[in-house]
Amino acid sequence: MKFTESLRKNSDYRRVYNKGKSYANKNLVMYKMKNNTDTNRLGISVSKKVGNSVVRHRVKRLIKEGYRLLEDDFEYGYDIVIIARGFAAEKNYFELRDSVKHLGHLHGIYSKEKA
Repeated sequence: MKFTESLRKNSDYRRVYNKGKSYANKNLVMYKMKNNTDTNRLGISVSKKVGNSVVRHRVKRLIKEGYRLLEDDFEYGYDIVIIARGFAAEKNYFELRDSVKHLGHLHGIYSKEKA
């Protein structure tokens, strides 16, 4: 399993928003952009529209853990930004993990379907 780095700088997020491709579903929006490395860099954004700080942090943890467990099935070499929508606050871990998987399929960077 390769280590996923985090996107930390605002300029990194902006570059992905402006130059990357996006797909969305009911719970999440995912942007992706090639980064010319052999690792993925993940950024997660949860706005105040989703809920208070406790709810936002919970959603962020669930998304991060869902991606971490699916990471081996994702192609490498991308900057990925996942944005939580308002409905994400009501979802459990499995629904958010399936949303990440679905968006990976739409982008063509998730390659394996587990039973």
